[in-house]
Amino acid sequence: MPDAQRRNDLSLEDYAAGVRAGDRTVLARAITLVESTKPAHRAEAQKLLQALLPDTGKAHRVGITGVPGVGKSTTIDQLGTNLTAAGRRVAVLAVDPTSSRSGGSILGDKTRMPRLAADANAFIRPSPTSGTLGGVTRKTRETMALCEAAGFDVVLVETVGVGQSETAVAGMVDLFLVLMLPGAGDELQGIKKGVLEIADMIAVNKADGDNVKRATRAASEYRAALHILSPVSPSWSPPVLTVSGKTNAGLDALWEKVEEHRRTLSQTGEFQERRRAQAVAWMHDMLEDRLLSALKSDAAVAARLPALEAQVRNGAVTPALAVDEIIRLAGLRLA
Repeated sequence: MPDAQRRNDLSLEDYAAGVRAGDRTVLARAITLVESTKPAHRAEAQKLLQALLPDTGKAHRVGITGVPGVGKSTTIDQLGTNLTAAGRRVAVLAVDPTSSRSGGSILGDKTRMPRLAADANAFIRPSPTSGTLGGVTRKTRETMALCEAAGFDVVLVETVGVGQSETAVAGMVDLFLVLMLPGAGDELQGIKKGVLEIADMIAVNKADGDNVKRATRAASEYRAALHILSPVSPSWSPPVLTVSGKTNAGLDALWEKVEEHRRTLSQTGEFQERRRAQAVAWMHDMLEDRLLSALKSDAAVAARLPALEAQVRNGAVTPALAVDEIIRLAGLRLA
């Protein structure tokens, strides 16, 4: 596509053709389009996603989380490099907290994953949450669909490892991987049970040098902990592996488990059902997002909202009554 045309607004057909061709510049612009909050852009983005729908759904979708310092970026950089060397095309979507000043992602994803950033078969994109789980849900899901349409057959979704974004990401991927640190005795005290409950696989990272024995011991303790939790799938028991993103130890075995998980769930029909359920959940999440946006943009609601918030803050009105008034002002009929 000529540079002059790139600088001009692209038509829907230009976007669709460019994404299908794997044009990274057009893909980046398409992602910017779906991230936009402008009504006209959102309408165009939905038309684009509908046009590209037949080209989506074929990739491995893997969510990766872990506490800050566990080595997520190093591990993803190495794992992604292994995959591209094996002929895969890898997209990394990093769900970042949003800067309260700029509204952009505050983590420098490309500097944290230097090899993938320079890899022609990889694509790294931060996915700012805009401070809401709805932001995670809509933007990341739609970005994932665009990357699949662009021919990326592996999509890795990294969460920052704090807050509730883990649950949101687990609900949009095929496999949810939780990275842990060696020293499970201390780690088990602080780990959220909820994160282990939604894990499809656990990998104890930094299993290198003097940490190997500690990592092996930690893996045993995590296996014991998983025995008292109900697995996500009745046909899959989450494995616990030891890996090192730094030395590339165990990452080939980890990916073999990712592929085994897909084969196992595909044979039982769970894989397809999970994808269908995720599509419906996406619809409901978007419905809530759009309804909230419509309420906030309603002129009568916007005029009354500051006073209502002040009354709720001061204890003069209950939150429930304030919500009832907002709904009445918007002219909605809700039970």
